[in-house]
Amino acid sequence: AASPSRLSLYDAACQVAQEIAEKVQERNRHQRNGESSAKLNVTIRSSLQNLREKIDQLKDLLLRAVSTHQITQLEGDRRQNLVDDLLTRQKQLQASYKNEGTETDVIRSSLMTGGVKRGVTNPWLLEESEETRGLGFDDLRQQQRRIIEEQDAGLDALSSIISRQKQMGQEIGNELDEQNEIIDDLTNLVENADDKLRNQTRHVKMVDKKSTSCG
Repeated sequence: AASPSRLSLYDAACQVAQEIAEKVQERNRHQRNGESSAKLNVTIRSSLQNLREKIDQLKDLLLRAVSTHQITQLEGDRRQNLVDDLLTRQKQLQASYKNEGTETDVIRSSLMTGGVKRGVTNPWLLEESEETRGLGFDDLRQQQRRIIEEQDAGLDALSSIISRQKQMGQEIGNELDEQNEIIDDLTNLVENADDKLRNQTRHVKMVDKKSTSCG
């Protein structure tokens, strides 16, 4: 699990980024109104330096956590993305500060996103699931191996079901073929019997005709 120091440091970095955005916006407003912005520029430069230091501290803590197996590599990658996002915001805010008198989209974006507020989940705190939290690398490998074995067993069962269904299909097909052969044989028998009946009928008619002639 993440320590409170890392959580508070991430919160603080987000808050500083929001404050910088607010100060840059205020500085730009002062300049448009012809007011002095020297003090604001000093404050912004100091805050930018503070933000960069906090980001560097987060990077160091993250590297230490991954190298000492305090968190998984997957969780390390997720937190690295958060640090990269902070670093991108720092660079954008730096550029906005140097671009005096211009309110850029990054300022408005920073003001909307802001720091971590009350009731808003800190993304740094969104770690791995309860099933993997607190497990070491060996435990994770064993858990992954069990999951793979269960998946393999499920695939084997599915393959067995499909094989049985295929066999049943073949047996049904064979039975239909046999029934078709029986139907063909019955059809031939009926046709033969019909031919014999017609022959017998003709023979009876002939005998009857001869008998009538003789009489």
